[in-house]
Parts: sequence; C-alpha cells; structure tokens
Amino acid sequence: METSNISLSSQVAEIQLSYHPKVKLSACPKIACSRQAYSILLEGWDKDKIEFVEQFKVMVLNRANKVIGVLLLGTGSVAGVTIDVKLIMFTAIKCNASGIVISHNHPSGNLMPSKQDKLLTQKVKEAGEILDLPLLDHIIVTQEGFFSFADEGLL
Repeated sequence: METSNISLSSQVAEIQLSYHPKVKLSACPKIACSRQAYSILLEGWDKDKIEFVEQFKVMVLNRANKVIGVLLLGTGSVAGVTIDVKLIMFTAIKCNASGIVISHNHPSGNLMPSKQDKLLTQKVKEAGEILDLPLLDHIIVTQEGFFSFADEGLL
C-alpha cells in the first residue's frame, strides 16, 4: 500500500460552533410559565403569516430559564411544516442552552394538537433526554390563545 504525502486536513472542512449574543443576559426575559413563553413567541411572530402558513420556532433557555433566543426553523403550508429534530438540537447545542421550548402556529386557529404534533413532541423529548436538553414545553400559537403540552400533562 502506497502512502501519500497529501495532508488530509486540507481536504476536510473545519467546523466551528459559535454563538454571538446581541443582548446582555441581564436584559433577557425569564420564563416562569407557559403564558410568558406564549407572550414572547406571539410578540415575535409575523402577523402576516400567523393565520396564513404554519411556522415552527424553537426557543432556547439558559439554566435560569432566561430566553437566549428564538429561531424560526421552518415555514410550511396552511396544513403543516416539516421539521428535522436534529436542527432543533443543533440550535440548542450551539447556544449552550439548558432547556428548549418548541412552538408552531395553527393557521386555522384550532388549538388542539394533531397526531403529528404529538409524535414530534415525543421525538424531541427523547432526543433532549439523551443530550440532557429537556423539552420544557411545546406551545401551539394562535392570535387568540395557545395550547401548552406541559400544562396539559402531555410531556
């Protein structure tokens, strides 16, 4: 077998994880209940899309339950949005989060979770348990109200 003098490190991409906060931690809101999480999520939701297309967001929190940030992970159709659990976990790991709240809207205004909503919640919960990133809640958002998986005992 011949060996080559070509450096393999020049053929491999360097991966770098970084998080650049734009707000001081002291200014970040603290979440103590699902209503507070809903208020923060609703405030940041695009009002032109909340009743038009389904969107999925992840809220990442530190150990003191202060909101590190909220990321829009996907926009779908009027009937659903496709989400990759790996992207949820990647977002939380990149921010060195200690907990996550996932959320999506129902353009129909119906607050009841679908079978797919429940399955995704279970997958995210299981992934979070493996990575020590607890899923604190899954909130379905509408302009008139919200549904909390945690409040309803579905976590």
